[in-house]
Amino acid sequence: MKLLIALPCFNEGEKIAQVIRSIPTAYEGVSFVRVLVVDDGSSDDTAHLAFSSGAAVIRHKQNKGLGQAFRSAVDYAIDHGYDLMVNMDGDGQFDPDDIARLIAPLVNQEADFVTASRFLRGEKIPHMPPVKRWGNARMNSLISRFCGQKFSDVSCGFRAYSRETLLKINFYGRFTYTQESFICFHFHNLTMKEVPIRVTYFPERKSRVAGSILQYLKKTSGILLGLMRDYYPMRFFGMIGGIFMVPALFFGGMFLIHYLRVGYFSPYLFAGLIAAFCLLIAILMFSFGVAMESMVRINRNENRILYQVRKAAPTTPDEKPEVFYQ
Repeated sequence: MKLLIALPCFNEGEKIAQVIRSIPTAYEGVSFVRVLVVDDGSSDDTAHLAFSSGAAVIRHKQNKGLGQAFRSAVDYAIDHGYDLMVNMDGDGQFDPDDIARLIAPLVNQEADFVTASRFLRGEKIPHMPPVKRWGNARMNSLISRFCGQKFSDVSCGFRAYSRETLLKINFYGRFTYTQESFICFHFHNLTMKEVPIRVTYFPERKSRVAGSILQYLKKTSGILLGLMRDYYPMRFFGMIGGIFMVPALFFGGMFLIHYLRVGYFSPYLFAGLIAAFCLLIAILMFSFGVAMESMVRINRNENRILYQVRKAAPTTPDEKPEVFYQ
């Protein structure tokens, strides 16, 4: 098996060379290992230091976001015929020795996707802001409920993918890909597994993904709502329609009972108007849901075509580290 270890980076010149040198070069069941650094428009010497340390480098000419950096790594892994890919932050937060633990379920064909969990052991993480832990817990609960499988850490950027999983990836989010991946893989009926790891938080460092927990929740919630709309539209629009059905039934009942009792509408005409408006919105939402379900079927076929095209495409041998510009 060929293993690609991808490190998306933005201004990580201070740490990247040390991280690359600390990555093990041999794993059980793996015959070839390559480190790839995706430099997402850094203004420092991240790319130069990564290449000097023996990594292949993809350089984005401008900052495109973590989601696009991840897609660049996926494209590289597919194009160069890798059987496994590990995605890991380039800031030294994760222990590279844990890579072997992540890829073991893939090598043994026990899972299609393995994600590291910072919380599975239940230990307190030094220097992790409580508000960030709270935000992660809320997101874990939401994704677990949506996928029907309990996850303890859906936001961790340390993950491993089989080739079959890479071929089925078709993400849209520019801001992040971490939560989107769970919904996408659940949609494709892929087997997902968590592995406990330890993480080091540096109190002086600010998040590369979001400057505050409110900004993070706002952006991530927008992505999740969009994904629910695109992958499960009947559930999404049905939920909105159901919300409007509640006042429609309440005010409609009030209006009808009054009319049956006294024989005229006044002074409850307002209740009838509110009921009619809410009922109209509910019907429209349910109609949108039915129409979007047809789009989902088209999207499924497009994903199957993309999978077949990727699978049939010839791969390029990865003989030596190079620098690619995008």
